[in-house]
Amino acid sequence: MIRKNQILILLIFVSIFSLLPGQVRLKDITRVENAQQISLVGYGLVTGLNGTGDRASRNYGSVFTVQTISNMLERFGITVPRENLRTRNVAAVMVTAKTPTFGRIGTNFDVTVSSLGDATSLEGGVLLMTPLLTQDGTQYARAQGAISIGGFNIETTAGEKVRKNHALTGRIPGGASLIKSYPAQERFNADEPIRFLLNQPDFITASRIANKINQSLNSQGYQAQDQEFAQPVNGGVIEIALPDDISSKQEAVYFTASIETLTVEPDVEARVVINERTGTVVAGGDVKISEVMISHGSLRIHIQRRPIISQPQAPLSSTGRTVVEYQTRTKVQEDVAKTASVKSTSSVNDLTAALNELGLRPRDVIAVFQAIKQAGALNADLIIM
Repeated sequence: MIRKNQILILLIFVSIFSLLPGQVRLKDITRVENAQQISLVGYGLVTGLNGTGDRASRNYGSVFTVQTISNMLERFGITVPRENLRTRNVAAVMVTAKTPTFGRIGTNFDVTVSSLGDATSLEGGVLLMTPLLTQDGTQYARAQGAISIGGFNIETTAGEKVRKNHALTGRIPGGASLIKSYPAQERFNADEPIRFLLNQPDFITASRIANKINQSLNSQGYQAQDQEFAQPVNGGVIEIALPDDISSKQEAVYFTASIETLTVEPDVEARVVINERTGTVVAGGDVKISEVMISHGSLRIHIQRRPIISQPQAPLSSTGRTVVEYQTRTKVQEDVAKTASVKSTSSVNDLTAALNELGLRPRDVIAVFQAIKQAGALNADLIIM
């Protein structure tokens, strides 16, 4: 009981006095090794759709949906010829999820439902009971419930379409329930060292975390015999040996909670992330630009095609006919190229100011960043999404 109170005092002390600018909690950048999740997948049916489900035509449509409906009805003692089934209110879907961390039998968790056939919308649908399996075919959970898509997809007979968000993928909050325990649930104990896994592996950050843990434990009176309690195994794993007086799972839980509230300043890698589809550029503050000259000019070519109607010479002539000719006019306009220079070891703010002087648009900025990287002046990783 005394050791438990000491750990609680450590937890409160760390929470109040260790929140420094630029530092984050260990639980926000790491995770416990034994707290892994298992990916699950299942195949099921969504019913209750308003005519937006899979089609059942012989020439086109989702044949597997009809087969699934027929098999389901046979299990209920109902036999219907497959050619007589109409499935516009039913859609075949794939259900994906991950087991909850340290989940037990009966624990509920969210699932994602996505259309597998040619349905147009899952709005208002209800997922029938679907088994969720692992890669080796072991069933760990079941899912069912009403689907929430957060949008709609309306299509009229005249061909008009109104769409908000993506109506072929939705979620069922708490729609799945564990029916079988998995090995990761029982692996957290006081007999093995605790290992923290970094979400973004980095040797500098791992070293800082290990030093911070050792400093905190030494200040609280914990003494290691041969070596420090926390040791960085590599850039992504920190191994922590439990003190000798911690022997139960409960004490190990309190000890782990006190470690997760420690704060450290992670080392951030310089990166520039570019999304060419949306024209978005995101650069970190640590990105440095070497001395470089940027010149940008735009060439615009405008082609205009105007129809000319040619009439017969004599009105109402039986031999003449009306023809359509086209007159093409091409106009070339080249703007004056603008040049801006960026000094050595400049930051992203300096580069942004220089690009604003050139009046560049987002997609032009993307091209400039790519050219700077090719020139060797961008001291950061360039990631193109």
